[in-house]
Amino acid sequence: MEEQSYRTEADGGRLDVLLSRETGLSRSRVAALMEQGCCTAAGEICRKAGTKAPAGTEIVLKVPAPRETAPQAENIPLEILYEDEDLAVVIKPRGMVVHPAAGHWDGTLVNALLGQLNSLGGIGGELRPGIVHRLDKDTSGLMLVAKNDETQEALSRMLQERSVEKHYRAMVEGLMKESRGRIDAPIDRSRRDRKKMAVDPDGREAVTEWTVLAEGRGCSLLDVHILTGRTHQIRVHMRSVNHPVCGDPLYGFERGIRVPCLMLHARSLIFRHPRTGRELFFQAPLPEDFLQGLRSGGIQWTEQEETV
Repeated sequence: MEEQSYRTEADGGRLDVLLSRETGLSRSRVAALMEQGCCTAAGEICRKAGTKAPAGTEIVLKVPAPRETAPQAENIPLEILYEDEDLAVVIKPRGMVVHPAAGHWDGTLVNALLGQLNSLGGIGGELRPGIVHRLDKDTSGLMLVAKNDETQEALSRMLQERSVEKHYRAMVEGLMKESRGRIDAPIDRSRRDRKKMAVDPDGREAVTEWTVLAEGRGCSLLDVHILTGRTHQIRVHMRSVNHPVCGDPLYGFERGIRVPCLMLHARSLIFRHPRTGRELFFQAPLPEDFLQGLRSGGIQWTEQEETV
């Protein structure tokens, strides 16, 4: 593990900004290291990326050495909806971790991609080639994958600029009072439970729009459009309005509707190809376990051709 030491030059500077500038690491990577307890300010562990420190404060960041072996290609079945020389659109099955990490070095989406796609270059020397956004392990559905550095940069920029439109299907507890709504509430790591995220006024901007598609016995099927991509965003936002996603072990009701899985599915993607400018639209059918969950809640739903 490499240890790097710096000193703040001015009062009130954010530590993640300082460390990103000094180390060349992305702010998200720095934030992840801080959350893991790899950063100290004046000798005290500092886990919050937005922390500010007085001028002259000694900041130490410990950067773990990358795993010696890169992810290996594995012959894991994967549904590929689209592939060209620049990118691919795939359906991640529920239960699959997106990229290798401690405790999940094999059997990940990255291992499957390396085994299924024609080519997949390493991006930025990290162990997550081609990954520009992620889905939780227990969320199924569409993922966009870059196949070269140029496309990786372009897609990352498009996501930041909100020009990639992402819609989900979510079955939530309770009946909504309105037919549609918008949740604009910042999200950050929970101060009570580090395994969770929470609405926090000091967190990062997070915006979620939802529309009711169908209602059942004390539950609702929603189309959810996320304008930002925060960790656990839909799950946290829906719990914040007292309508958690059914089957959610972290944010759900203890005595919620019994369903076979987390009722969240990445349904559609709309974006312009970064090289050709052509608009592309993809949909992922609801998996059988999701449909079974709908039936458990008394929701009779037949997939139809939709615009989103």
